[in-house]
Amino acid sequence: MQEPGKLDVVIVGGGTSGWMTAAALSKVLRGRYAITLVESDEIGTIGVGEATIPMIQLFNRMLEIDEDEFMRSTQASFKLGIEFVNWGRLGDRYIHGFGTIGQDTWTVDFHHYWLKQYLAGKAKELEYYSINTLACMRDRFMRPRLDMPKSPLSQIAYAFHFDASLYAKFLRGYSEKRGTKRVEGKITEVEKTADGSKVAAVRLQSGERIAGDLFIDCSGIRALLIEGAMQSGYEDWSHWLPCDRAVAVPCTAIPELHPYTRSTARQAGWQWRIPLQHRTGNGHVFSSRHISVDEATAQLLGNLDGQPLADPRVVTFRPGRRLEVWKGNVISIGLASGFLEPLESTSIHLVQMGIAHLLTYFPDSGFEPAEIAAYNRAMKQEYDWVRDFIILHYKATERTDSPFWNYCRTMEVPESLEHRMELFRNHGRVFREGNELFTKVSWLQVLHGQRIRAQSYHPLTNVLDDEEIAKYLEDVENVMSACADVMPSHARFIAENCAASKVS
Repeated sequence: MQEPGKLDVVIVGGGTSGWMTAAALSKVLRGRYAITLVESDEIGTIGVGEATIPMIQLFNRMLEIDEDEFMRSTQASFKLGIEFVNWGRLGDRYIHGFGTIGQDTWTVDFHHYWLKQYLAGKAKELEYYSINTLACMRDRFMRPRLDMPKSPLSQIAYAFHFDASLYAKFLRGYSEKRGTKRVEGKITEVEKTADGSKVAAVRLQSGERIAGDLFIDCSGIRALLIEGAMQSGYEDWSHWLPCDRAVAVPCTAIPELHPYTRSTARQAGWQWRIPLQHRTGNGHVFSSRHISVDEATAQLLGNLDGQPLADPRVVTFRPGRRLEVWKGNVISIGLASGFLEPLESTSIHLVQMGIAHLLTYFPDSGFEPAEIAAYNRAMKQEYDWVRDFIILHYKATERTDSPFWNYCRTMEVPESLEHRMELFRNHGRVFREGNELFTKVSWLQVLHGQRIRAQSYHPLTNVLDDEEIAKYLEDVENVMSACADVMPSHARFIAENCAASKVS
């Protein structure tokens, strides 16, 4: 007999979001709840979310996954940041690195001292004052040396590039060992309760009926339950984020195993490059109003660093989010809850946050409206924070070479973003709102990297005289450089610690 308040959990859809959800629930619920995952081998997944941000480490640690085993199983490489090419102007490049920049004093943030010197023409670019970005520039990597707390080597922040399909396979094995039941089949019907307020069951093409109490929609852009059955509604953000297509293709691995993702702005969108151990992931995100699929595909294939390994695959999407990501007894996670292009590698992070907030507000049979509302507010905020940061990349440009960039440069943006841009222009001020994903350092690197120039700096910077500030910056630069020099190459670190088996 089922314990009071205990729910049978049905996850609809596999892929990265489905198996991340199953893995987390199977670990936390310890076999005391029935978990069934329904997926069809006939239905493909988008599977382009191959770059992550450092928060993924928390997820893997929660699962108690051995990192080297995970790296080998997913053909993974390490990621210290993202290099942006041609975004501010053609020919520009900058790195948005994870972690910290400089060394803060008790008075004001490091970047204000840097900014005072930079405005006077006496400081290098930001990349020279961060261990992460210097390591990117030199193709080096090591895990943080926690036994050296006063060294920048203890501050290395990293994430991963991995094969998304292999990660799903890895988590499937993890989940099934902990009691998750996988059912193969295509869903042909969704049954609702008599009053229409909840989902009662899904029926498969085979005729099998799978009933449940809590349904988690991981069906991707199709949003089979949250939209198809529950009609939660959608907020369209295409007026701020005009890209609505992506074409993806893998190619042979490049000789240099870079510890960073590359994002190159193109005529009507941008191209990603993600280096894995066995291949390189590539894609072109673009606006179909400004370039055809054939032209976008040709641009992608003409800018690969290796030979293509498959036919290009086109994905259609609409940027935005569900008005209610939890409605009734259906919670949507991943692309079923909304779509934001992977410009800052946030797709898997938003899956992770959907799972984290689900665990916070995990329901009993009552499905209390206040708890559902709290979950929806939390996820709305997660999406809105990421949305503004991505819009910044398009708005903050000086490019005039195509109708696409003219539109982006002149479009109106959310007031919340305009406020941040104005604060930075005035005195180089950046801030982090609550527990938002992107830190002050992230905002700083993109604002400056995309040529929004601060006109001045924090007035309290003048507490130190110019000679003190110059010495301070020089010391930071020298220490960062010396620390980067002792790091092994990214390729060597992987070869010695977590190299995957060669793919035949």
